[in-house]
Amino acid sequence: MKILLDECLPVRLKNLLKEYEVFSVLEMGWRSLKNGKLLRAAVENNFDVFLTVDKKLEYQQNLDSFNIAVVVFNVSRNKIELLSPLIPTFIEISSKLEKGKSTIISS
Repeated sequence: MKILLDECLPVRLKNLLKEYEVFSVLEMGWRSLKNGKLLRAAVENNFDVFLTVDKKLEYQQNLDSFNIAVVVFNVSRNKIELLSPLIPTFIEISSKLEKGKSTIISS
């Protein structure tokens, strides 16, 4: 599974997702791309999942039109200490994620 980390997520999150192929928006050179263009670039580059903390994304974009699953981590701040407890849930549900849909993971 190929995962794209939104630029709002700490890159250290990759260390908790070692069983996946994980890239950050910064690594891909897509920092200047906004939501729709970013999702399109991710799909064109065969990403399966987009991880973010942007709770508004599903309301700002028609996710049905993108062949990628979006996972929103519902945390008060995008700190690794708050995100890391959500990773086991992500791993557990990762094989069931649907492309074109968003899934919210909360603590």
